[in-house]
Amino acid sequence: MNGEARRPIAYVLKRYPRLTETFILNEIRAMERLGVRLHIFSLLPPEPPPHHPMVAEVRAPVTAPATGFAARAREIARAHAAMIAAAPLRYARAFGTALRRTVTSRHPVSLWRQFARAGIVADTCRRERLGHIHAHFANAPTAVAHFAHLMSGIPFSFTAHAKDIYLSRPAVLRRHLQAAEFTATCTGYNADHLRRLAPGIDPRKIRLVYHGIDLGAFAASPSRPSAAAAARPRILAVGRLVPKKGHEDLIAACAALRDQGVDFDCEIVGSGPLRDSLAAEIRRHDLEDRLTLRGAMTHADLIEHYRRAQLFVLAPRIAEDGDRDGIPNVIAEAMAVGVPVVATDVSGIPELVRHERTGLLAPSRDPAALAAAMQRLLEDRALAERLATSARDLLTREFDLWETTRALQALITTGCCSAHRAAPTLAPDHALDVGVTVPEVAK
Repeated sequence: MNGEARRPIAYVLKRYPRLTETFILNEIRAMERLGVRLHIFSLLPPEPPPHHPMVAEVRAPVTAPATGFAARAREIARAHAAMIAAAPLRYARAFGTALRRTVTSRHPVSLWRQFARAGIVADTCRRERLGHIHAHFANAPTAVAHFAHLMSGIPFSFTAHAKDIYLSRPAVLRRHLQAAEFTATCTGYNADHLRRLAPGIDPRKIRLVYHGIDLGAFAASPSRPSAAAAARPRILAVGRLVPKKGHEDLIAACAALRDQGVDFDCEIVGSGPLRDSLAAEIRRHDLEDRLTLRGAMTHADLIEHYRRAQLFVLAPRIAEDGDRDGIPNVIAEAMAVGVPVVATDVSGIPELVRHERTGLLAPSRDPAALAAAMQRLLEDRALAERLATSARDLLTREFDLWETTRALQALITTGCCSAHRAAPTLAPDHALDVGVTVPEVAK
């Protein structure tokens, strides 16, 4: 990739822009500010407004599906015809690969949909002389990037996150891991899992690159009262209303807090399919006067909610289908603002919420332990302030957006092995002392 370092980079995303994926938007903005030219491919039409104001800062052109079936069919046909003319042998091999994979695929229609989309990516990359293809999420976007690589010969890589890792077929993941120039992932927990999944590949090809936080965009509000001074302390949770977020456990923990005589207001910010059932849980626990479900909101509005909170709580769990979080970005955002954090010990969360050092951890699916940790931080102001200060320090050292984006840029432009030598802090043998054993939080 060294000779292609100055060429634009293709970013393949499932949908752009998207309100819930600020971590990708932040990375794109940082890449551009570091001087990297990008071309964004959105596999699906963009979400309707509201959009984050930061979207307006992105200069990269965006290729999204044409409107209407006939227009999309013509677009796909033109792109594939162009690739057949430009690289007939490569295209024939890519087509043969798709045919072979159809035999073992559980979703052959989806496979050919990704092949069709890949023709547009490959043709645009060829015409615009893009030098590398990078996909976010190890499912459809990476399948498209992989096929586009086969058609064009342009190297590809991808960032794997959470659901896309644990709900994908291991054989398909191994195929992508083997073919990619490198794979980035946002937690050491994920990196270890992927290396165990594909033990035959060079472990340096699977790299830990945390989601970075733009610390300059966050500052604690000097007017926010402490939990001790507030008439009714504010507890904030942010996350989609889906099973893996564990909002049911938070509601039960709030009921336990109320029963202990703790006064508070709690807001859950987010939208999703569980809204009605969570509202029913709130009514069942008689918490309507204390716990409110807010809808999704823009990043600018969310920052103001962080600044008014005295405690941030998230209770992720491993869902019945195996879905789970990596490190939810909202935890890092709350820490950046200076809000003390309580979370559960799931997946990569202990890499950021280091028990008794940068926050408090509770076992997942344990509302009583969650409530005890929440009560402890609401009542022990000195502990809350110490943990919040240490959390901000950790973000500065390991989760700064500019450093994590530079690390990803180095992987793309110089290759995984060169970047390994240049960035030893992203060594493949992840061994953080994160305190994953959770002692009694009620003490």
